[in-house]
Amino acid sequence: MAKHGKKYTAALAKVDIDKIYSAKEAVALAKETSITKFDSTIEVHMRTTLDSRQSDQQLRDVVVLPHGLGKKVRVLVFAQADGAAAARAGGADFVADDDESLKKIEGGMLDFDVAIATPDAMGKVGRLGRVLGPRGLMPNPKAGTVVSAQDMERAIKEAKAGRVEYRLDKSNNIHVSIGKVSFDADKLYDNYVALMDAINKSRPSGAKGNFVKRITVASTMGPGVKVDPNEHIDGAG
Repeated sequence: MAKHGKKYTAALAKVDIDKIYSAKEAVALAKETSITKFDSTIEVHMRTTLDSRQSDQQLRDVVVLPHGLGKKVRVLVFAQADGAAAARAGGADFVADDDESLKKIEGGMLDFDVAIATPDAMGKVGRLGRVLGPRGLMPNPKAGTVVSAQDMERAIKEAKAGRVEYRLDKSNNIHVSIGKVSFDADKLYDNYVALMDAINKSRPSGAKGNFVKRITVASTMGPGVKVDPNEHIDGAG
């Protein structure tokens, strides 16, 4: 196992590894124990009791974080005709509406953070599954990234404002960013509350009891801080 540097060791000394912190304490401590020179991301990692192989235990949805993610979100839209026009008018950073742009993406041009598509463009987007899929960039109706031309402006605006997708991975874990270390601790907490509220509301039908078993909050490369998964935070903020 890699030996941790002095900065990490000093940061870890501030965290009681046996303690389960309240969400408010945890996000403040994750912010305080950031060790990078750049503006790190604050991440929430959840271990669940769900089984991703069961159809009634799937979890995938989106949440608009009240204070965004603290970064410029670059949006690419796959569309044709009216959809492409709506995407340009709505502020998309890139519009892929011809074979040339699709070839560029197939070749590895992935300078975007969110991909949105109109339903009539999904036939062509499907060919890019092996490029977009592994990076979590494949448009999906469940994630609200397959929209009509009429809804395009709203979808782009939400994506840029801090609309975050969360989903259960194959290990039955969920990993979500809730902002930057430079955020005020109260804003990080508000984003955490919004995320947990959304996850509870999108509870799968096959979930039993409190399906979130363990929660850890950490900055990029910083130590993990355990959060009480049973804390009642509805309406907090």
